[in-house]
Amino acid sequence: MKKRGHGSRSWIQIDLNGNSQTLALDKVTIMKRCHLPARDLRLLDPLFVYPSTILGREKAIVVNLEQIRCIITADEVILMNSLDSSVKQYELELCKRLHTQRDQSDDLPFEFRALELALELVCMSLDTQVKELEVEVFPVLEELTSSISTLNLEHVRRLKSDLLALTRRVQKVHDEIEQLMDDDGDMAEMYLTEKKERMEAYSSADQYFISCIPTDPGMPKSAPVSPVSSIGGSHQLDKMTRVMSLSKRGSSRGSSNNGEHIQELEMLLEAYFVFIDNTLSKLLSLKEYIDGTEDFINIKLDNVQNQLIQFELLLTAATFVTTVFAVVTGVFGMNFTPSFFNYPVHFNWVLIVTGICCALIYVFFMLYFKHRRLLFL
Repeated sequence: MKKRGHGSRSWIQIDLNGNSQTLALDKVTIMKRCHLPARDLRLLDPLFVYPSTILGREKAIVVNLEQIRCIITADEVILMNSLDSSVKQYELELCKRLHTQRDQSDDLPFEFRALELALELVCMSLDTQVKELEVEVFPVLEELTSSISTLNLEHVRRLKSDLLALTRRVQKVHDEIEQLMDDDGDMAEMYLTEKKERMEAYSSADQYFISCIPTDPGMPKSAPVSPVSSIGGSHQLDKMTRVMSLSKRGSSRGSSNNGEHIQELEMLLEAYFVFIDNTLSKLLSLKEYIDGTEDFINIKLDNVQNQLIQFELLLTAATFVTTVFAVVTGVFGMNFTPSFFNYPVHFNWVLIVTGICCALIYVFFMLYFKHRRLLFL
């Protein structure tokens, strides 16, 4: 009966020669094979959503970049199998490059070539998505500036949401590369091939040292040593000393050249850092363009609102004046004796005087509104 969380998953193994095969491995097997803790494998679990991460360990590099999730060692790449096109592209491109560079001298070790391809595909994929978003955003914003409608506003809102989500993804890759470049210790941990060769040199020196120790139990400690055996032992001792000194010099040489190697890896990371930084700049420029368009739309809407307020003021003043005229005519038409209407000229004068007063009141309102900068006539 299988324990929960230890089920086998499909992985793609790619060796130094560019040969790939599909394997079914569980977590325990991978942990023993790559010398990784369980928390590092959780970063590669497709059931969980983790941000982009690159971790350097003693014998492996854990890479979680977008859809590319793999473990890189000095001898192989264990890539999590998926239906995503990025995984298949990574497998085919890495195998192709390893086959092509098999007979060519390459300064980069195997783990850096695998890491470089992952960074290249992720950066190119994100840049392609940014370009597609730019092609879609600009026409919509131009249409929105010419015609403000609910449909256009909803379209821009959806595009801005996609822009923010893509910006977070690009920002995480950008920050991860920058953090890796700032930490020399993490970069030094990624030299898996160098550490493997150093360990093999130590192992061979230890084995030779053990093989040179005499193991004859019958020889007494105080027995005299013949000149021939003494000369042979002296030669073996000198040879053993030379091997140990060469191993130590190789170790010290590797540690002294560590700075140069880190600089080489830093230059590799810097190239993709510049690339992803350019992609991030495009997204920020696009966001600024959308924000500028929103500001323009808000200004335009505020202008329309101000015009409506001005029209409302004019309409309110006209309504007030008309009401005054109606009240005066109503008072004279209902509250005076009928003898007053025997002289129509009198009522005509009432109408004329009332109309002039109402017009003066309206003009007074206009001058007051203009003085208080409520109207721009």
